[in-house]
Amino acid sequence: MKLISWNVNGIRAALNKGAAEAITTENPDVFCLQETKARPEQVELPLELGAYKNYWNSAEKKGYSGTAIFSKQEPQEVFVDMGIDEHDTEGRVISAEFADFVLVNVYTPNSQDGLRRLDYRLEWDKAFLGYLKHLESSRKKPVIFCGDLNVAHQEIDLARPKQNRGTAGFSDEERESFSETLAAGFTDTFRHFHPDTTEAYSWWSFRAQSRERNVGWRLDYFGVSDSFIDQIKSASIYPDIHGSDHCPVGIVLK
Repeated sequence: MKLISWNVNGIRAALNKGAAEAITTENPDVFCLQETKARPEQVELPLELGAYKNYWNSAEKKGYSGTAIFSKQEPQEVFVDMGIDEHDTEGRVISAEFADFVLVNVYTPNSQDGLRRLDYRLEWDKAFLGYLKHLESSRKKPVIFCGDLNVAHQEIDLARPKQNRGTAGFSDEERESFSETLAAGFTDTFRHFHPDTTEAYSWWSFRAQSRERNVGWRLDYFGVSDSFIDQIKSASIYPDIHGSDHCPVGIVLK
């Protein structure tokens, strides 16, 4: 079973840039999108995606944020948000329960320039971790979470760690917060399979030919419950797939 996650930075723009063909070439069983920036009725899905059932969580604010899950197999249940009013207006979480696991698609808030949204971001991280642990216990299944987590966890996860120390996505607080998530019983699948791989990024600024020069950040992840890591066959990044300032990431289940 193959799962892919991709921040498309606007699904309509991404589709116009060939995103559907890129995804279907990889032929995932499930793929998750972040930053869709649209409601489903605003999107004309191409025929290439006809094999997939689709489920959406859109932000109250038009043209902002949003997540979606596309799946060949109909999930047992699909549910949106975390059940916390202050965190549930931006369409940032959508989850799907399958026979062997619960899949959570997340678009984590950015702490923004000057870290002006850092306090909210850290509150979000705590709430999201609580939500993941609640799903594990209430559904009695391991959890897979994926998406744009808006953090480069370690220095190896961005091209210029010294220059970006303390900036949004690489503040000590955000990095420690992600460490706490992993310590609570989750595994970063890419680093599990590729502990020492360098220059493996999933986001590049549109400025200064950053992508061409591979001056990037790894902001997109698949995390799994520790109890489920033995069921993961591989984890990958797809830097050759274009259509957004992010590229897709993925895992294959045994």
